[in-house]
Amino acid sequence: MDKTLLRGIRVLDFSRVFAVPACSQFLGDLGAEVIKVEEPLRGDEARYYGMTSDELDAIGGVSPSFHAFNRNKRSVTLDLRKPAGQEAARHLIAGSDVLLHNFRVGTMEKFGLGQVAMMAQHPRLIYGAFSAYGPRGDKAKIGANDLALQGHSGLLHVTGEADRPPVRVGTAAIDLHAGVALGAGILAALFHRERTGEGQLVETSLLRGAAHLMSYFYVEYWMTGHERQRMGTANHLSVPNQVFPSADGYVVIIAPSDEMWARLAKTLDPDTLALPQFTRISDRQTNRNQVIAAISAITSTRSSESLLRELGAAKVNVSKVNSIGEAAEDPQLAQIGGVIEIPGPKGSQRAVAPPVSLGKAEAFSHTGIPVLGADTDAVFTESGLNETEMARLRTAGAFGPVDTDTRRKAVI
Repeated sequence: MDKTLLRGIRVLDFSRVFAVPACSQFLGDLGAEVIKVEEPLRGDEARYYGMTSDELDAIGGVSPSFHAFNRNKRSVTLDLRKPAGQEAARHLIAGSDVLLHNFRVGTMEKFGLGQVAMMAQHPRLIYGAFSAYGPRGDKAKIGANDLALQGHSGLLHVTGEADRPPVRVGTAAIDLHAGVALGAGILAALFHRERTGEGQLVETSLLRGAAHLMSYFYVEYWMTGHERQRMGTANHLSVPNQVFPSADGYVVIIAPSDEMWARLAKTLDPDTLALPQFTRISDRQTNRNQVIAAISAITSTRSSESLLRELGAAKVNVSKVNSIGEAAEDPQLAQIGGVIEIPGPKGSQRAVAPPVSLGKAEAFSHTGIPVLGADTDAVFTESGLNETEMARLRTAGAFGPVDTDTRRKAVI
Protein backbone atom coordinates (compact mmCIF):
# COMPACT_ATOMS: atom_id res chain seq x y z
CA MET A 1 0.00 0.00 0.00
CA ASP A 2 1.23 3.49 -0.84
CA LYS A 3 2.01 5.19 2.46
CA THR A 4 2.88 8.60 1.05
CA LEU A 5 1.05 10.82 3.51
CA LEU A 6 -0.51 13.45 1.24
CA ARG A 7 -1.00 11.37 -1.88
CA GLY A 8 -4.05 12.71 -3.77
CA ILE A 9 -3.88 16.19 -2.20
CA ARG A 10 -3.47 19.03 -4.67
CA VAL A 11 -1.92 22.29 -3.46
CA LEU A 12 -2.33 25.39 -5.62
CA ASP A 13 0.45 27.74 -4.58
CA PHE A 14 0.30 31.41 -5.60
CA SER A 15 3.22 32.38 -3.37
CA ARG A 16 6.75 33.53 -4.03
CA VAL A 17 10.10 34.19 -2.34
CA PHE A 18 10.70 32.13 0.86
CA ALA A 19 8.08 31.64 3.57
CA VAL A 20 5.14 30.09 1.73
CA PRO A 21 7.23 28.35 -0.96
CA ALA A 22 9.04 26.62 1.93
CA CYS A 23 5.63 25.57 3.28
CA SER A 24 4.41 24.20 -0.06
CA GLN A 25 7.70 22.40 -0.64
CA PHE A 26 7.23 20.65 2.70
CA LEU A 27 3.73 19.58 1.66
CA GLY A 28 5.23 18.31 -1.60
CA ASP A 29 7.88 16.41 0.33
CA LEU A 30 5.01 14.67 2.12
CA GLY A 31 3.49 13.60 -1.19
CA ALA A 32 1.10 16.39 -2.17
CA GLU A 33 0.89 17.52 -5.78
CA VAL A 34 2.01 21.16 -5.75
CA ILE A 35 1.12 23.48 -8.61
CA LYS A 36 3.17 26.68 -8.47
CA VAL A 37 1.41 29.64 -10.10
CA GLU A 38 3.91 32.19 -11.39
CA GLU A 39 3.84 35.51 -13.18
CA PRO A 40 4.44 35.14 -16.94
CA LEU A 41 7.96 35.93 -18.19
CA ARG A 42 9.31 36.88 -14.76
CA GLY A 43 8.17 34.10 -12.47
CA ASP A 44 8.91 33.97 -8.77
CA GLU A 45 11.54 36.66 -8.19
CA ALA A 46 13.46 34.23 -6.00
CA ARG A 47 14.49 32.50 -9.25
CA TYR A 48 17.07 35.27 -9.67
CA TYR A 49 17.89 36.33 -6.09
CA GLY A 50 21.41 37.03 -4.95
CA MET A 51 23.33 36.46 -8.17
CA THR A 52 24.54 38.28 -11.26
CA SER A 53 23.49 37.14 -14.72
CA ASP A 54 26.89 35.53 -15.27
CA GLU A 55 26.67 33.66 -11.98
CA LEU A 56 23.19 32.44 -12.83
CA ASP A 57 24.29 31.24 -16.25
CA ALA A 58 27.13 29.28 -14.68
CA ILE A 59 24.70 27.23 -12.55
CA GLY A 60 21.89 26.74 -15.05
CA GLY A 61 19.97 30.01 -14.87
CA VAL A 62 18.15 29.67 -11.53
CA SER A 63 19.38 30.82 -8.12
CA PRO A 64 20.24 28.54 -5.20
CA SER A 65 17.52 30.37 -3.22
CA PHE A 66 14.86 29.10 -5.62
CA HIS A 67 16.37 25.61 -5.64
CA ALA A 68 16.20 25.55 -1.85
CA PHE A 69 12.40 25.95 -1.63
CA ASN A 70 10.83 24.77 -4.87
CA ARG A 71 11.44 21.07 -5.44
CA ASN A 72 8.47 18.73 -5.97
CA LYS A 73 6.46 21.39 -7.83
CA ARG A 74 5.03 21.99 -11.28
CA SER A 75 4.95 25.51 -12.71
CA VAL A 76 2.13 27.22 -14.55
CA THR A 77 2.07 30.86 -15.60
CA LEU A 78 -1.04 32.98 -15.13
CA ASP A 79 -1.57 36.69 -15.61
CA LEU A 80 -3.92 37.34 -12.70
CA ARG A 81 -4.40 40.94 -13.78
CA LYS A 82 -6.41 39.74 -16.75
CA PRO A 83 -9.95 38.35 -16.50
CA ALA A 84 -8.86 35.29 -18.48
CA GLY A 85 -6.06 34.61 -16.01
CA GLN A 86 -8.51 34.88 -13.13
CA GLU A 87 -10.88 32.50 -14.91
CA ALA A 88 -8.07 30.01 -15.40
CA ALA A 89 -7.12 30.32 -11.73
CA ARG A 90 -10.69 29.60 -10.65
CA HIS A 91 -10.67 26.50 -12.81
CA LEU A 92 -7.59 25.20 -10.99
CA ILE A 93 -8.98 26.15 -7.59
CA ALA A 94 -12.07 24.04 -8.29
CA GLY A 95 -9.87 20.94 -8.48
CA SER A 96 -7.56 21.77 -5.56
CA ASP A 97 -7.60 20.83 -1.90
CA VAL A 98 -5.36 23.62 -0.62
CA LEU A 99 -4.78 27.17 -1.84
CA LEU A 100 -1.76 29.12 -0.61
CA HIS A 101 -0.84 32.75 -1.20
CA ASN A 102 1.29 35.52 0.26
CA PHE A 103 -0.01 38.53 -1.65
CA ARG A 104 -0.60 41.75 0.23
CA VAL A 105 -3.90 41.96 2.07
CA GLY A 106 -6.73 42.62 -0.40
CA THR A 107 -4.88 41.51 -3.53
CA MET A 108 -6.57 38.13 -3.93
CA GLU A 109 -9.94 39.87 -3.46
CA LYS A 110 -8.97 42.30 -6.22
CA PHE A 111 -8.35 39.29 -8.47
CA GLY A 112 -11.74 37.81 -7.53
CA LEU A 113 -9.96 34.96 -5.70
CA GLY A 114 -10.51 35.99 -2.09
CA GLN A 115 -11.16 33.54 0.70
CA VAL A 116 -14.84 34.33 1.24
CA ALA A 117 -15.75 33.95 -2.43
CA MET A 118 -13.64 30.85 -3.05
CA MET A 119 -14.79 29.00 0.06
CA ALA A 120 -18.42 29.84 -0.68
CA GLN A 121 -17.99 28.05 -4.00
CA HIS A 122 -15.74 25.29 -2.64
CA PRO A 123 -16.57 24.56 1.02
CA ARG A 124 -13.95 21.76 1.26
CA LEU A 125 -11.16 24.13 0.23
CA ILE A 126 -8.41 24.86 2.73
CA TYR A 127 -7.41 28.46 2.11
CA GLY A 128 -3.93 29.35 3.39
CA ALA A 129 -3.39 33.11 3.63
CA PHE A 130 -0.02 34.58 4.58
CA SER A 131 0.76 38.27 5.04
CA ALA A 132 3.30 40.58 6.63
CA TYR A 133 1.41 42.09 9.56
CA GLY A 134 -1.81 40.09 9.41
CA PRO A 135 -5.20 40.79 7.78
CA ARG A 136 -6.47 43.37 10.26
CA GLY A 137 -5.19 46.41 12.14
CA ASP A 138 -3.35 49.59 11.26
CA LYS A 139 -0.44 47.85 9.51
CA ALA A 140 -2.46 45.23 7.63
CA LYS A 141 -1.80 46.63 4.15
CA ILE A 142 1.86 47.46 4.68
CA GLY A 143 4.28 45.22 2.82
CA ALA A 144 7.29 43.85 4.65
CA ASN A 145 9.92 41.12 4.54
CA ASP A 146 11.91 39.07 7.01
CA LEU A 147 14.30 41.89 7.93
CA ALA A 148 11.46 44.36 8.43
CA LEU A 149 9.83 42.01 10.93
CA GLN A 150 13.17 41.36 12.60
CA GLY A 151 13.14 45.09 13.25
CA HIS A 152 9.47 45.41 14.17
CA SER A 153 9.48 42.42 16.53
CA GLY A 154 12.49 43.47 18.58
CA LEU A 155 14.64 40.64 17.26
CA LEU A 156 17.10 43.15 15.78
CA HIS A 157 17.11 45.04 19.07
CA VAL A 158 18.47 42.02 20.95
CA THR A 159 20.87 40.82 18.21
CA GLY A 160 24.43 42.10 18.05
CA GLU A 161 27.05 43.44 20.45
CA ALA A 162 25.97 45.63 23.35
CA ASP A 163 27.96 48.68 22.24
CA ARG A 164 27.25 48.40 18.51
CA PRO A 165 24.26 48.82 16.16
CA PRO A 166 21.72 46.00 15.73
CA VAL A 167 22.69 43.07 13.50
CA ARG A 168 20.30 41.06 11.37
CA VAL A 169 19.92 37.37 12.02
CA GLY A 170 21.96 35.74 9.26
CA THR A 171 19.15 33.62 7.81
CA ALA A 172 15.50 34.35 6.98
CA ALA A 173 14.48 32.99 10.38
CA ILE A 174 11.08 34.66 10.57
CA ASP A 175 10.16 33.70 7.00
CA LEU A 176 10.97 30.06 7.56
CA HIS A 177 9.54 29.84 11.06
CA ALA A 178 6.23 31.31 9.91
CA GLY A 179 6.25 29.05 6.85
CA VAL A 180 6.59 25.96 9.03
CA ALA A 181 3.72 27.27 11.19
CA LEU A 182 1.56 27.64 8.08
CA GLY A 183 2.41 24.08 7.08
CA ALA A 184 1.39 22.81 10.52
CA GLY A 185 -1.90 24.68 10.22
CA ILE A 186 -2.56 23.23 6.76
CA LEU A 187 -1.95 19.69 8.04
CA ALA A 188 -4.27 20.29 10.99
CA ALA A 189 -6.95 21.63 8.64
CA LEU A 190 -6.62 18.59 6.39
CA PHE A 191 -7.06 16.36 9.44
CA HIS A 192 -10.13 18.37 10.47
CA ARG A 193 -11.55 18.00 6.96
CA GLU A 194 -11.13 14.22 7.16
CA ARG A 195 -13.31 14.28 10.27
CA THR A 196 -15.92 16.83 9.19
CA GLY A 197 -15.74 17.29 5.43
CA GLU A 198 -15.25 21.03 5.98
CA GLY A 199 -12.50 23.24 4.63
CA GLN A 200 -11.41 26.38 6.45
CA LEU A 201 -9.19 29.43 6.45
CA VAL A 202 -5.65 28.92 7.76
CA GLU A 203 -3.97 32.22 8.38
CA THR A 204 -0.61 33.40 9.64
CA SER A 205 1.85 36.21 9.08
CA LEU A 206 5.44 37.28 9.53
CA LEU A 207 4.27 39.13 12.63
CA ARG A 208 2.75 36.01 14.20
CA GLY A 209 5.87 34.02 13.40
CA ALA A 210 8.16 36.74 14.76
CA ALA A 211 6.11 37.06 17.96
CA HIS A 212 6.39 33.31 18.50
CA LEU A 213 10.16 33.51 18.12
CA MET A 214 10.26 36.37 20.63
CA SER A 215 7.67 34.94 23.00
CA TYR A 216 9.87 34.51 26.07
CA PHE A 217 11.16 38.07 25.73
CA TYR A 218 7.60 39.43 25.50
CA VAL A 219 6.32 37.36 28.40
CA GLU A 220 9.20 38.54 30.58
CA TYR A 221 8.39 42.15 29.65
CA TRP A 222 4.68 41.70 30.36
CA MET A 223 5.42 40.08 33.71
CA THR A 224 8.28 42.28 34.94
CA GLY A 225 8.58 45.31 32.67
CA HIS A 226 12.18 44.35 31.90
CA GLU A 227 13.44 44.73 28.31
CA ARG A 228 16.45 42.63 27.33
CA GLN A 229 19.29 44.26 25.42
CA ARG A 230 21.97 43.07 22.99
CA MET A 231 24.49 40.67 24.50
CA GLY A 232 26.49 39.49 21.48
CA THR A 233 26.38 35.70 21.42
CA ALA A 234 25.60 35.52 25.15
CA ASN A 235 22.20 34.63 26.56
CA HIS A 236 20.53 36.08 29.64
CA LEU A 237 19.13 32.68 30.64
CA SER A 238 22.36 31.12 31.85
CA VAL A 239 26.14 31.59 32.20
CA PRO A 240 28.11 30.37 30.30
CA ASN A 241 25.93 30.37 27.20
CA GLN A 242 27.86 31.94 24.34
CA VAL A 243 30.76 31.82 21.89
CA PHE A 244 34.30 31.57 23.24
CA PRO A 245 37.60 31.96 21.38
CA SER A 246 39.72 28.91 20.67
CA ALA A 247 43.27 28.77 19.41
CA ASP A 248 42.04 28.23 15.84
CA GLY A 249 38.52 29.70 15.77
CA TYR A 250 35.49 29.77 18.04
CA VAL A 251 33.42 27.34 20.04
CA VAL A 252 30.00 27.56 21.70
CA ILE A 253 29.90 26.44 25.32
CA ILE A 254 26.66 26.19 27.30
CA ALA A 255 26.39 24.96 30.89
CA PRO A 256 22.91 25.89 32.16
CA SER A 257 22.85 23.70 35.29
CA ASP A 258 25.10 23.58 38.33
CA GLU A 259 25.87 19.94 37.61
CA MET A 260 27.02 20.68 34.06
CA TRP A 261 29.03 23.63 35.31
CA ALA A 262 30.85 21.37 37.76
CA ARG A 263 31.76 19.00 34.92
CA LEU A 264 32.93 21.91 32.77
CA ALA A 265 35.10 23.32 35.55
CA LYS A 266 36.67 19.93 36.30
CA THR A 267 37.40 19.31 32.61
CA LEU A 268 38.83 22.70 31.65
CA ASP A 269 40.69 23.85 34.78
CA PRO A 270 39.31 23.22 38.28
CA ASP A 271 41.87 25.55 39.91
CA THR A 272 40.53 28.47 37.89
CA LEU A 273 36.86 27.61 37.55
CA ALA A 274 35.77 25.42 40.48
CA LEU A 275 35.51 28.43 42.79
CA PRO A 276 32.82 29.13 45.40
CA GLN A 277 31.75 32.35 43.66
CA PHE A 278 30.97 30.36 40.49
CA THR A 279 29.23 27.36 42.03
CA ARG A 280 25.54 28.23 41.71
CA ILE A 281 23.50 29.53 38.80
CA SER A 282 22.80 32.78 40.61
CA ASP A 283 26.50 33.17 41.46
CA ARG A 284 27.47 32.85 37.82
CA GLN A 285 24.83 35.40 36.81
CA THR A 286 26.17 37.84 39.41
CA ASN A 287 29.78 37.26 38.37
CA ARG A 288 29.11 36.90 34.61
CA ASN A 289 32.10 38.96 33.46
CA GLN A 290 34.55 37.05 35.64
CA VAL A 291 33.19 33.68 34.50
CA ILE A 292 33.44 34.63 30.82
CA ALA A 293 36.95 36.01 31.22
CA ALA A 294 38.14 32.92 33.06
CA ILE A 295 36.76 30.51 30.46
CA SER A 296 38.06 32.61 27.56
CA ALA A 297 41.58 32.59 28.98
CA ILE A 298 41.51 28.80 28.93
CA THR A 299 39.73 28.14 25.62
CA SER A 300 41.89 30.58 23.67
CA THR A 301 44.91 28.33 24.25
CA ARG A 302 43.26 25.14 22.98
CA SER A 303 42.09 23.98 19.58
CA SER A 304 38.42 23.79 18.74
CA GLU A 305 38.72 20.07 18.13
CA SER A 306 40.24 19.38 21.54
CA LEU A 307 37.55 21.45 23.27
CA LEU A 308 34.85 19.55 21.39
CA ARG A 309 36.37 16.23 22.32
CA GLU A 310 37.00 16.96 26.00
CA LEU A 311 33.82 18.86 26.83
CA GLY A 312 31.68 16.51 24.75
CA ALA A 313 33.07 13.54 26.66
CA ALA A 314 32.24 15.35 29.91
CA LYS A 315 28.62 15.82 28.76
CA VAL A 316 28.91 19.60 28.48
CA ASN A 317 26.99 21.30 25.67
CA VAL A 318 29.60 22.33 23.12
CA SER A 319 29.94 22.95 19.38
CA LYS A 320 32.38 24.48 16.95
CA VAL A 321 31.43 27.66 15.08
CA ASN A 322 31.51 26.27 11.55
CA SER A 323 31.68 28.04 8.24
CA ILE A 324 28.80 27.37 5.83
CA GLY A 325 30.91 24.83 3.98
CA GLU A 326 32.03 23.08 7.15
CA ALA A 327 28.44 22.82 8.37
CA ALA A 328 27.11 21.59 5.02
CA GLU A 329 29.84 18.95 4.72
CA ASP A 330 29.77 17.77 8.32
CA PRO A 331 28.90 14.06 8.10
CA GLN A 332 26.41 14.24 10.98
CA LEU A 333 23.84 15.99 8.79
CA ALA A 334 23.90 13.22 6.20
CA GLN A 335 23.97 10.53 8.87
CA ILE A 336 20.57 11.63 10.22
CA GLY A 337 19.02 11.88 6.76
CA GLY A 338 19.35 15.64 6.53
CA VAL A 339 20.74 15.61 2.97
CA ILE A 340 18.88 14.40 -0.09
CA GLU A 341 19.66 14.16 -3.80
CA ILE A 342 17.40 15.83 -6.34
CA PRO A 343 17.70 16.32 -10.10
CA GLY A 344 19.50 19.53 -11.08
CA PRO A 345 20.52 21.33 -14.28
CA LYS A 346 23.86 19.53 -14.26
CA GLY A 347 22.79 16.20 -12.83
CA SER A 348 22.01 15.13 -9.32
CA GLN A 349 22.55 17.77 -6.67
CA ARG A 350 22.34 17.86 -2.91
CA ALA A 351 19.56 19.61 -1.02
CA VAL A 352 18.48 19.94 2.59
CA ALA A 353 15.90 17.32 3.52
CA PRO A 354 12.55 18.11 5.16
CA PRO A 355 13.02 19.06 8.83
CA VAL A 356 11.25 15.93 10.12
CA SER A 357 11.25 12.22 9.35
CA LEU A 358 8.40 9.78 9.85
CA GLY A 359 8.76 6.13 10.74
CA LYS A 360 5.71 4.76 8.93
CA ALA A 361 5.46 6.92 5.81
CA GLU A 362 7.27 6.04 2.61
CA ALA A 363 10.21 8.18 1.56
CA PHE A 364 9.00 10.51 -1.15
CA SER A 365 10.79 10.58 -4.49
CA HIS A 366 12.05 14.14 -4.77
CA THR A 367 11.83 15.95 -8.10
CA GLY A 368 13.80 19.00 -9.12
CA ILE A 369 12.62 22.56 -9.48
CA PRO A 370 10.21 23.38 -12.32
CA VAL A 371 11.05 25.38 -15.42
CA LEU A 372 8.96 28.55 -15.47
CA GLY A 373 5.58 27.75 -17.02
CA ALA A 374 6.69 24.39 -18.38
CA ASP A 375 3.69 22.55 -16.95
CA THR A 376 0.98 25.02 -17.94
CA ASP A 377 -0.50 23.02 -20.83
CA ALA A 378 -0.26 19.67 -19.05
CA VAL A 379 -1.83 20.90 -15.81
CA PHE A 380 -4.78 22.53 -17.50
CA THR A 381 -5.33 19.60 -19.82
CA GLU A 382 -5.31 17.23 -16.85
CA SER A 383 -7.79 19.57 -15.17
CA GLY A 384 -10.29 19.07 -17.96
CA LEU A 385 -9.78 21.97 -20.38
CA ASN A 386 -9.92 20.98 -24.03
CA GLU A 387 -7.85 22.48 -26.83
CA THR A 388 -10.54 24.99 -27.77
CA GLU A 389 -10.82 26.31 -24.21
CA MET A 390 -7.06 26.46 -23.86
CA ALA A 391 -6.76 28.39 -27.11
CA ARG A 392 -9.43 30.85 -25.99
CA LEU A 393 -7.70 31.51 -22.68
CA ARG A 394 -4.31 31.77 -24.33
CA THR A 395 -5.59 34.29 -26.87
CA ALA A 396 -7.10 36.31 -24.02
CA GLY A 397 -3.70 36.48 -22.31
CA ALA A 398 -4.43 34.13 -19.41
CA PHE A 399 -0.99 32.53 -19.56
CA GLY A 400 1.01 35.60 -20.52
CA PRO A 401 1.64 37.66 -23.66
CA VAL A 402 0.23 35.77 -26.61
CA ASP A 403 3.24 36.45 -28.83
CA THR A 404 5.82 35.31 -26.28
CA ASP A 405 6.89 31.91 -25.03
CA THR A 406 6.11 32.19 -21.30
CA ARG A 407 8.50 29.34 -20.58
CA ARG A 408 11.62 31.15 -21.70
CA LYS A 409 14.03 32.42 -19.10
CA ALA A 410 13.17 35.92 -17.95
CA VAL A 411 15.51 38.73 -18.92
CA ILE A 412 17.25 40.07 -15.84
